[in-house]
Formats: sequence, C-alpha cells, structure tokens
Amino acid sequence: MKIFKSSQVAGIDAYTITQEPILSINLMERAAQACTDWIAKKYDIKHKFVVFVGIGNNGGDGLAIARQLAVCGYSVEVYVLKLVDELVNDPLINYKWLIQIPEVKVHDLHAYDELPKLKDDAIIIDALFGSGLTRPVTGFAADIISFINDSKLSVISIDIPSGLFGEDNSTLYSNKEAKIVEANITLTLQQPNLSFFLSDNERYIGEWYIIPIGLHSGAIEESTTSWFYLDSEYIKTIYKKRKKFSHKGTYGHGLLFAGSYGMMGAAVLTAKAAIKSGIGLLTAHVPRLGVEILQTALPESLVSIDQSDILVSEHPALSKYNAVAFGPGVGQKQNTYKCLHSVLKDVNYPLVIDADGLNLFSVHPEILDEIHPKTILTPHPKEFDRMFGDSKNAYARLQKQVEMAEKYNVYIVLKGAHSSVACPDGRVFFNSSGNPGMATGGSGDVLTGIILSLLAQGYEPEGACKLGVYIHGLAGDFAAELESLEAVSASDIINCLGKAFTNILES
Repeated sequence: MKIFKSSQVAGIDAYTITQEPILSINLMERAAQACTDWIAKKYDIKHKFVVFVGIGNNGGDGLAIARQLAVCGYSVEVYVLKLVDELVNDPLINYKWLIQIPEVKVHDLHAYDELPKLKDDAIIIDALFGSGLTRPVTGFAADIISFINDSKLSVISIDIPSGLFGEDNSTLYSNKEAKIVEANITLTLQQPNLSFFLSDNERYIGEWYIIPIGLHSGAIEESTTSWFYLDSEYIKTIYKKRKKFSHKGTYGHGLLFAGSYGMMGAAVLTAKAAIKSGIGLLTAHVPRLGVEILQTALPESLVSIDQSDILVSEHPALSKYNAVAFGPGVGQKQNTYKCLHSVLKDVNYPLVIDADGLNLFSVHPEILDEIHPKTILTPHPKEFDRMFGDSKNAYARLQKQVEMAEKYNVYIVLKGAHSSVACPDGRVFFNSSGNPGMATGGSGDVLTGIILSLLAQGYEPEGACKLGVYIHGLAGDFAAELESLEAVSASDIINCLGKAFTNILES
C-alpha cells in the first residue's frame, strides 16, 4: 500500500471526483458513511457522541458522521468551531442537512463562549482539522484542543488527530503554543499518513485503522511516492512457494557468526530462527565453548569451530555459502573486529549484519565503506544512533536512515513498531505486523535468523528484508495471542514461525 504526502491526497480526491465521476458532496458522504459504519460496529446504541467540527472538509466529514449517527438512533451533540471564516461548499451543505434533525443539538462555539460541560460517558469525535493542515494550531482552536485533551474522554479522530501534520512535525514539537488532539482511535481515510509510523506521534494517534472510501484506483496507481506499507496482499506477491521435487540444496547454505562467552543464547536463537524459516543448511561459526551448547540445543545446525575458546576471531572459507549473517552475541573485542573486517573483504555477496556487528561499525566507522553493495543492516534505534549520530526526533532519524541507505548502497532495517526497510534507491517500506510483546531480549536475533534464511533460499536482499520483517512480526502476533503481550519470549516467536508461513499460504 502506498503512503502519500498530505499534499497529494487532495489531487487524488479531485481525480476521483472527475473520473468516477462523483459529486464532491457524495464523496464526502461516502467517506463519512464508512467511518459511521466502523463506529456503529464498535459502539452500541447506548453510547453518546459529542462531535467537534472545523470549517473545512474535515469538519464536513464530522457533520455528515453526526447526521448519520443520529439517523441510526445515537445521541449526538455537535459543536462547530467559529473562527474568522464561515462554512462554505460541502461542509455548509452538511451543516444545513444536520440542523434539520431536531434530535441533534448543534452549537456554534466562539472564542468568547463558555466552554461546554461534557457528560462523563460521552465519546468525542474530533473533526476539527484534517491532514491538509499546513500551520500549527494556536489561539482559540488550540484552546479547544486543550479542552478536548483535558476532558479525559475517549476521542475518535477522523482522518488524522487535529493539529498533527501528515509528515514532519518537528516544528510542532518546539512550538509551546501549538496543540494536537490526543486521540484514542484514529480513523484514517483510504491511506495512512507517514506520521502514523513515527514513535514521537504515538500519544496523539492511539490505535489507527484504515477506512477505505473508494478513491479512484487509477489515481492511486499513478501517484508516485517513496513510502509504502507492507500489508498481507503485498507480501503474498513476494513469497515463493516450495516446489515438490526440491531438496535441501535448493534452499541454500547459510553461515552464521554468533555467540561469545556468556552470550551463546543469541547464537542459539538466531540459528533456530534460520532453520525454522526454511533454510536448507545452516552452519554456525561459534567459539569453542559454544560447540556443545549449540549441538545440544539445536542438532539441526552444523558447527564451524573458532580457534578461540570464548569469542569469534576468524572465519572459514566463504565460497561455499549462499548467505552470511554476522553479529548476534559476538561481543566487541579487537579479534572479533578483525574477523568482521576480513569477512567484509572476502565476501562477494550481500550479508546481514546485526547487534555487535553494528556496534563494531560504531567503533570503527571507517569500514562502513567496505560493505558489499546491498548488504542488510538491522539496527534498533540506539544502535542506529551509535552508528550514524543522534537524531532529534523520529522523523529526523527516518530521513537519516534513507540518507545512509543511499550513501552506502545498503538496506537498513530499523527495528521497532512498524519496522522500516530503507532501500538504496530511497524507498521505505513500513511493516504492518508485530506488537509490543516483541520488545524482549532475543527478538532481534530471531529477525536476523529469518533474513539469513531467506537470503540463503535465493530471495533478493530487498525481498528478504520485506518478507523477513513481516514474518517476524506475524509470528510475534501469533505468540502474543497464545501467551499475552507480557509473556512473549524470543523462543515463542520462533515457535510461531510455522503458523506465520501457513497464514501467508492460506490468506
């Protein structure tokens, strides 16, 4: 799914209106009805709604939703924010329709008016400002947003929380006067906004849901963007089904550098995840102390034994392997750095670098220039900042992620909620699967194992990244269903990989 800039959405709306064709008021009605249907499925008729609307098209959506909810029998009260301008065009039409329903109380709200007294059991619908907002909300409108936030009532924002920009909100964070609605639920129309994928904005967006409103598929297809959302339909186009007469050689041989004294668990988790993701053969290169641990915990793995008892310090010949992963639990000793440097010089295909492998880059940034093109780096935010410098916010980190992927011609998988895959050509893919239960030790090692396995099986690096983060998150979702968010462990994620692959096949 494409993620568009806010400035592009108006053009897609206009294209839909002219090419479907459909009147703009009817498109607004369709969008509102889709939101109303979602609300009606979640909340029974006993719930009361208070709708705050602005004068633009987002306000028009809110007025239409208020009318539709009232027709369905819900208790609805509406406050129209009266700023300098007046309602015009479609919002005005919806206002005139709404005031014809005697059961709905509609109030104009001026700066000099006393703020309304809201019932404790009411649900607020925020339709003040949409994604087309281009300046911070201050003054009277900001006072209303503060009033909404201070009410502590549940809030449903239509399209986007009022006051939030669709992309870069850096100026809002530094503007003490600017206000943003803190929604519990956001119903985003047709496509999500980029700001929904950035951690700084979680407090405003809450849980968000995509509400299809039937925008013209041709307009969506022809509109260009660098941002994408990895959904199940897209993942099915990447996944390669196994063939009947295949054998272990068909699915590649991967080499994993992992483990050190006190960190052999990382090697076990990464190796097991690779095997449970379909790799034909896996060899784990580990220090001598890890041989018995690995062969006891995972008899399916072959073992390459380092000359060092406690760390990784050398590598076997790399020519017989189809893919290499380096980093989980290896530590940051000088001998391990020399091994990594040697691997970078000798390998002639993309590899996966994670964990301590990334930390070694932080200490020795000069070797970044020696990475093989299309190599995959899988940092979490702190590892990313150690490698490339601190970022003042999540949007700035995203921009730097894209810049570094282009500069070094690599794929950077920034782990977290909606893990993002930045490609060497500037495109970014955000993951749709996963949950907070995966914020646990070893979860990143599991992802490294999955991506290593996919590379060995013949997936191109881009496909391995996209399918890898999705499968990883989906397995985490199944693990959370079985164990609860609090009880999910890295091993639980591995144990649910089979169910995740089955889900792709069956969906």
